Amino acid sequence: MTLNKVDVITLFVDDVPRAKAFYQDVFGLDVIFEDTDSAVVRLANLIINVLRNENAPTLVEPYTTVGSGTQARFLLTIQVEDVDATIAELATHGVALLNGPTDRPWGRRTAAFADPAGHVWEIAQIIG
Repeated sequence: MTLNKVDVITLFVDDVPRAKAFYQDVFGLDVIFEDTDSAVVRLANLIINVLRNENAPTLVEPYTTVGSGTQARFLLTIQVEDVDATIAELATHGVALLNGPTDRPWGRRTAAFADPAGHVWEIAQIIG
């Protein structure tokens, strides 16, 4: 078995139009598919599917899903050239940081923020 690439991530959301607008406006991504229950955008070699919470159970059964809240279940990291410049750009879109920027001992400068549904994203710059 060869596992070499994450192709799609699906994020469960309460408000598809709001999530879609976030990924279009803040990340500058194009919508490649949408219907009443989802919107799909492309981030370089990764597809992000934002799907209404009500449709999620069929994908994860017998597990259940959790609603929006303040508990992070994972962290998605995007490598950037300059964390501070990216923070400044995020601020122009009204995005507030959860933490950072912080120089990490493993050689990355990072900052984190959340999308409207509470999914936590990190931007990371390789340093040193």
